[in-house]
Amino acid sequence: MRLWLLSVSLILCLSGSLNPATAQSQQAYIIEIDGVISPATADYFSRSLEQAVEADAAFLLVRLDTPGGLDLSMRDMIKKIISSPVPVVTYVTPGGARAASAGTYLLYASHVAAMTPATNLGAATPVQMAPGFATGEEKSPVPDAEKDKDQEASPEPAENSDAMTRKVVNDAVAYIRGLAELRGRNADWAEKAVVEAKSLTAEAALEQNVIDIVAANQRDLIQQLDGRIVKVLGNETTLDTESVVLHEILPDWRNKVLEIITNPNIAYILMMIGIYGLIFEFANPGSIVPGTIGSICLLLALFSFQILPINYAGLALLLLGIALMVAEVFQPSFGVLGLGGVAAFVAGSVMLIDTELPGYGVNIGVIAGVTVSTVAFFLMALGMVLRNRHHPIVSGQEEMIGAICVADESFSERGKVLVHSERWTARTHTPLQKGDKARVKALDGLTLEVEAIAKDEEAT
Repeated sequence: MRLWLLSVSLILCLSGSLNPATAQSQQAYIIEIDGVISPATADYFSRSLEQAVEADAAFLLVRLDTPGGLDLSMRDMIKKIISSPVPVVTYVTPGGARAASAGTYLLYASHVAAMTPATNLGAATPVQMAPGFATGEEKSPVPDAEKDKDQEASPEPAENSDAMTRKVVNDAVAYIRGLAELRGRNADWAEKAVVEAKSLTAEAALEQNVIDIVAANQRDLIQQLDGRIVKVLGNETTLDTESVVLHEILPDWRNKVLEIITNPNIAYILMMIGIYGLIFEFANPGSIVPGTIGSICLLLALFSFQILPINYAGLALLLLGIALMVAEVFQPSFGVLGLGGVAAFVAGSVMLIDTELPGYGVNIGVIAGVTVSTVAFFLMALGMVLRNRHHPIVSGQEEMIGAICVADESFSERGKVLVHSERWTARTHTPLQKGDKARVKALDGLTLEVEAIAKDEEAT
């Protein structure tokens, strides 16, 4: 009996020592989002959250500092947060950081929302994403009942853009109110953040039940999280952070590459390199290197444009400008095509990414640099074409016309002549003696039409 009890005790001890949950402290993961919310950010967040779920982590801590970002990327991240079995704690830090626009939505969606003193959130009004979309700055995006009645009584076409603004803003209001109600936070202020672009400091946000915690630093945050009850997938979970081990997840090479190529300035430069590479390859078939590099750069640019807010009218103008400048090189029009091409190129470059989102426009300096380089390139090519027009023809059928040949034998109608150290069949209407000189008047296949040169002309 004693032997049996000893065996059972030994087995239990061994099983407990082999159980990771009891042998190790629970883990938590940390990621840092600093900058615009972009497809690269969403990919980084999604992969990190998957890693935290696989490790059955206590929570995922997101250190946040963002001016906003793309709506699609933000919504993708929020979907992941809502469906996550691991609590997501979003912490706006360090002091001076902000969670503006898309960052406010992320805070509201998180299981725990925390901020450092001297940080702020808010200003979540949707901004312009496409040409013709009104920002609603001149008119109230949410009209009162009297305006609604007036519009129903006498609708005017001029109100279409404002109606689109109201549609987008109302959708954003419903979205953030839903997140606030899901997490039990202040839904009325969330609506003001969207409609009136309101902002709050960390302390004011805590007082108005917009966030859950104000923590001086990360250690303070971890201490305040201990014992906090959060609702995850409808079930209440108590956070135990007393002995939690923190692991930071850094962006991998894929996130870094995606972040680089989705930068609007990089995408713009890649597109120009791609276009110039293909133009050079078509002008000089067999070069291989320009065509290869150009194809790769153009494909990377197209991938970037697929996930960036692109204005296709701007893209069309840009391509038209390049086409007009190429046409000026091959068919000079005294600058008409060239100037039109430069104007279209600049206008298309400015319109290419037409959005008010911070960090998502093509830098004017980049546009100026690329425009000057493009114009210089085509002016140089145009100058080479014009200079070549004044040079004598040195090859081809045109060069043969007017050339001087020497009769290689005596003949009256058909015989052999020497021209450019080559022996050709010639046809003439005047007899030629061996050694006589003649001028090539025409070329019929491989037969030259020649005409004898008079003695006096030959002497001169």
